[in-house]
Amino acid sequence: MTILDQRCAHHSFREAVAQCPSCKRYFCRECVTEHEGRLICVNCVGALTREERQTERASRAGWTVAALGGILIAWLVFYYLGLTLARIPSQFHGALS
Repeated sequence: MTILDQRCAHHSFREAVAQCPSCKRYFCRECVTEHEGRLICVNCVGALTREERQTERASRAGWTVAALGGILIAWLVFYYLGLTLARIPSQFHGALS
């Protein structure tokens, strides 16, 4: 069977104009949309965008954790540097006593 013999998966009275590359079903023009240069059915586009949003959220969470870790490390470095400098006796600098 060719695409000319196929009908839309949602509208059985309409001729199919495209086959979704993801789910391999046939759809009419109203049931497909162009996504990244391909004609894909609405259900598959929704699944793809959900995956993209989840990946974006995970990436954002990773950067947030890395930034907070960097701030914590910088704070600890300067805190202990300050403690070390505060423990140096004043005679070390040649101050008059």
